Amino acid sequence: MAEQAGGARDAIVIGGGLTGMLAVVALLGHVESVTVVERDRYPEGHTFRKGVPQARHLHLFLTGGQRALDALLPGSCAALIAAGARSLDLPRDILVRTPTGWQRRFDEGRHRSLSLTRPVLDGVVRERALRAAAASPTRVEVLEATEATGLTGDARQVTGVRVRSRNGGPDGRAERTLPAALVVDASGRSSRAPRWYAELGRAAPHEETVDVGLSYATRMYRPRTTDGSPETGVNIPGRPDSPRGAAYLPVENGAWLLTVSGVRGDHPPTDAAEFVAFSATIGDPDIRDLVADAEPLSPVHGFRDTYNRRRNFARPGASPDGFVVLGDAHCTFNPVYGQGMSVAALGALALRETLDKEGGPRPGTAASAQRAVAVVTEPAWLVAVGADRPFARDDDRKPGLGERLTGWYVDRLGARAAIDPVVGAAFRDVLCLTAPMSRLVAPAVVARTVLLPRRPALPAPPRTTEPV
Repeated sequence: MAEQAGGARDAIVIGGGLTGMLAVVALLGHVESVTVVERDRYPEGHTFRKGVPQARHLHLFLTGGQRALDALLPGSCAALIAAGARSLDLPRDILVRTPTGWQRRFDEGRHRSLSLTRPVLDGVVRERALRAAAASPTRVEVLEATEATGLTGDARQVTGVRVRSRNGGPDGRAERTLPAALVVDASGRSSRAPRWYAELGRAAPHEETVDVGLSYATRMYRPRTTDGSPETGVNIPGRPDSPRGAAYLPVENGAWLLTVSGVRGDHPPTDAAEFVAFSATIGDPDIRDLVADAEPLSPVHGFRDTYNRRRNFARPGASPDGFVVLGDAHCTFNPVYGQGMSVAALGALALRETLDKEGGPRPGTAASAQRAVAVVTEPAWLVAVGADRPFARDDDRKPGLGERLTGWYVDRLGARAAIDPVVGAAFRDVLCLTAPMSRLVAPAVVARTVLLPRRPALPAPPRTTEPV
């Protein structure tokens, strides 16, 4: 391995959550040591922790993310199911109301999503990642209650991380430097990478943001009677003409999570009685009836940090060597689309594949890895911002011809996907991060979208499945 500044065979991962643990796995066997810098202390068991602000809301692990997770940590998806995660086949096991009506329940057997709480996901992955580390020649140390305060090096090369303990005491706030050949920022939405770039004498990476002002609130329930238990999840996305939405999905231990959402100031309340009243306005009796037959298990938790933001670290010359950004620190999505965890796994797998190809951290490896991360992130970004732009569009701006044609095609494609097994399968391949956006313009998909008549979807939630 080529010698570099700093710890020539050492790596540092900033952030010890899901993305950070997957980054550790990606690094195993490629460096002598990995130091994880984690602001929190890990809880005992599978319980919530303060450093994961979105933890109490719905989490879906999509097909593409599951494949990446099992490639990094074989058997992990089975372990999540053993820990209580619910496996939901799409579109069979989730009733979806689209702008044209209810989606047909095709029994495809193509896409299994895992619905679970964040503590179970984080706990299982952390346990398995540290077990894999213990069996690896790479030494792994986790510094809990420690924060990264900056990068060392210069505008050309990152050589390490400045850290300090959060434990207090006479020297508790003293900084020290950890040298490394490779630093991975997995610190999430709150990443301070742009500020650290400025301290190194670099311009902050170019940033794109699409914010529709969406907020949501979540409460955990348990059906009161077995006979009254719902058999399928329900998803009613908001749309420009009806901006309130809701999703009701099962998680571990017989519990269900109800998330309701609204945009542009129409924020769902966190008062329990007002939350129930808000959920009854979503526009479908299923949600109202399901909640009426369920026992609340938690307070209502709100969340408003839902903008889409992409920082273009992968542009040529945009980043110093020796520094890679993964997960939400690189690209954050409106969480309502359930993509973040899957993209984190895909990004970590892209990092490992780059290290495999280049034989470990070498000059230029970080740039190669960042480009690979950007490639696997792109489909999720296009899905999220494509869905959100109609809410964010400036009414005073007249869209050009190309935008109008794209909008017309996407509108017809969405309507067709709700009733057509061929178009629906392509749509779900992209949504579940197993195919690029080009899948949506395959000849068979275009022909069925453009040439077949536009028809409404089902007028009521389907109670039976259909073979394909």
